[in-house]
Amino acid sequence: MIVADTSALVSLAVIDTLDTVLTEFEVHTTETVVAELEDTAEYDDRHGEAAQAVLDNRDDFETHEVTETLESSQIDRGEGSCALLTSQLEAEFLITDDLRALPELQTASDAEVAISPIVLKALVKREVLGTEEARENVDRLAERRSWLGQPIYARAKELFE
Repeated sequence: MIVADTSALVSLAVIDTLDTVLTEFEVHTTETVVAELEDTAEYDDRHGEAAQAVLDNRDDFETHEVTETLESSQIDRGEGSCALLTSQLEAEFLITDDLRALPELQTASDAEVAISPIVLKALVKREVLGTEEARENVDRLAERRSWLGQPIYARAKELFE
C-alpha cells in the first residue's frame, strides 16, 4: 500500500505512468492533497495538466479525511496529512518528491518515505516496465519537473545503477 502526496502524484502523471501505478498498486491519499491538486490544476501548464489527470483518475485511488494536522518549517499540510495517514493505514510507503521534507517525514511516519521514482523501480521489479524505459522516465521526469542538476535527480538516477 502506497500513500502519495501532491508532488509525487503530479510527478507520476507528468510522465504518463499514473494509470500503470494505479493499476499495479493500492494508492491512497488525503483530502488535503486532493485540494492541493485542485489548486494546481488551475494552472495552465504541464503541472496543472498533470494535477488534472490525477483528479480525473480519482476513482482509481482512495481518498481519506485526516483531521489531525502535522506541519513544520519543512512539512506542508499535504505532506503532513499523508504522514499521518500512513500510520492510520499501516501503509508500507509514503511517496513524496519534497527532498527537504523527506528526513522529517521519515521520523513522523512509520512507513518508508521515498521519492516517486522508487515506484518506477518497483514497476521494473514487477516486470511491468523495462529498466531502460524506467531510466528514460526518470530523465523525462527530471526535464518536466525541473530536476536537472538537482539532488532529487541524482537520487532518482541512483535507484537504477
